[in-house]
Amino acid sequence: MAMSSLSLSPATSSVRSVYQQPKLNTPKSLLSLQGNSMAWSSSASYVKLQSKITLVVRASPQKRQVNLKFGTQFMLFLLVVLVYQIWIHEVTLSPIIKCATIEEIDAEKSLIEKNARDRMDKAIDSVLSNFNSIRTGRSNPAMLDKVEVEYYGSPVNLKTIAQISTPDSSSLLINPYDKSSLKSIEKAIVNSDLGLTPSNDGEVIRLSIPQLTSDRRKELSKIVAKQAEEGKVAIRNIRRDAIKSYDKLEKEKKLSEDNVKDLSADLQKVTDEYMKKIETIFKQKEKEVLTV
Repeated sequence: MAMSSLSLSPATSSVRSVYQQPKLNTPKSLLSLQGNSMAWSSSASYVKLQSKITLVVRASPQKRQVNLKFGTQFMLFLLVVLVYQIWIHEVTLSPIIKCATIEEIDAEKSLIEKNARDRMDKAIDSVLSNFNSIRTGRSNPAMLDKVEVEYYGSPVNLKTIAQISTPDSSSLLINPYDKSSLKSIEKAIVNSDLGLTPSNDGEVIRLSIPQLTSDRRKELSKIVAKQAEEGKVAIRNIRRDAIKSYDKLEKEKKLSEDNVKDLSADLQKVTDEYMKKIETIFKQKEKEVLTV
């Protein structure tokens, strides 16, 4: 049995071969393909192409249509054709093109960017909290934000068990809701890094805020700068995680390389925005610390 060779030539339309009824007992060919390539263009940023083959098989006296994909499935079908000498009447190639729409890309961007912004906001809040806990020679209830008190065997934030006020610019007044917690509050303040000495009169606790020395102000300025840098590192880490999310989508063929580049550029603008926020609050706190 003779079989013609497989010929391949480029084409921009569907692949089609027409097989003529062979003479009895003298088959000339079992399969002939002419053209195997497709040309397409798309304005979409990302195009995913899948190929599907539709084979119309004529095995006397009925015609059957078989839908196959390129690969092992198609090769097995060809093997069956050769073994059983099934005559292929028609072969058509139908491309299935899937494009990531602008809406889909924007949805992925919004989800990842929102998560990044939420985390960056928390990083800003953390920096502000650290700055507020640094005393600057002026009374500020936020100085006690990180003081935790042992209350009935559990550590609790001081603000949850006492009212804190500022009678003047150089003192704080702590009025606990439960007077039995006065000693625990006093102990917590002494053990903190505030460097303040509490005065307990059995009803309230008073804190006098001493003026800072020049050397102490310089030390606090360095601490503020370190905390600001830690905040910037946190922002950069959040950006890195977001980029990894984009890269993952690219590997999953949900975004193209160009999509990832564009989205990364937009994310960098968001990162720069939050970096400026940290720099602004750092400058304000530094000025506050150094001002006598």
